[in-house]
Amino acid sequence: MPRPSPRKPKEKPAPHLDVPVSRGNLWLHTLESRVFGNTRLVRVWLPSDYDGWGATRYPVLYLNDGQNLFEPATAFAGVHWQVGEAATRLIAENKIRPLIIVGIDNAGRNRAREYIPYKSRDPRVVQAFGCRYPEFLQSEVMPLIAPGIFGRLLIESPSLFVANRKILSGARDCNAWPSRVFLGMGTREAGNPEKDAKTVDDARELAAILRTAGLGEDRLRVRIAEGATHTESAWAARFPEALEFLYSDTPAGVSSDLRMPPGSQPAGGRV
Repeated sequence: MPRPSPRKPKEKPAPHLDVPVSRGNLWLHTLESRVFGNTRLVRVWLPSDYDGWGATRYPVLYLNDGQNLFEPATAFAGVHWQVGEAATRLIAENKIRPLIIVGIDNAGRNRAREYIPYKSRDPRVVQAFGCRYPEFLQSEVMPLIAPGIFGRLLIESPSLFVANRKILSGARDCNAWPSRVFLGMGTREAGNPEKDAKTVDDARELAAILRTAGLGEDRLRVRIAEGATHTESAWAARFPEALEFLYSDTPAGVSSDLRMPPGSQPAGGRV
């Protein structure tokens, strides 16, 4: 794995989450993408016991919206997910084994175009490049760390209404889901009672599709958080539970996993 200049995450835990300061190291790598024709940072969080010599193999979790994950200085509205802090605590408590977490920065004003795979009126996306994202992830990002398969999937606050709910139609046609899936949603995502109800209904419909596909309680965790909004703090609050569910008793070897960014398309992964 290329080693850019290291930078320690800011050691200032947010008061609303009872987690310790992150002890891992954050490596920054500038990635020039052939797929999208642009440049972004890839942020790699390494656990404190990372040896760097390949003697120990680590699971790898890939997270989108990398700017919002590790540091308040780069996060939207100054609120980050406290990913390093949550991982550090769960590792220290032996609830999960050490893992590598990769944060992929979004494309800024072109974020929606990269995440949404088809034209949409809400949000308005005329040029949709989301169909290229799997190639970008597998051919450009993953080789920086390690190759692997999709074994875990974190879906947070998905905008299932996009393009007349095509995402749900696609999910029904998917016949191969990762071994574990965490689906999180708040009851006040839209800030409008009618839209909030529809958003929750869509999330429950996706959960039902996954149940029908054979995902039982051991493979699917659904968390509908009462009163939670579409904010970084809400996702940060749910992240520790999601991480523990996805990575407790992780089999030995490397598994490469993906968090779908809020407002994106949940995609089936190879198991």
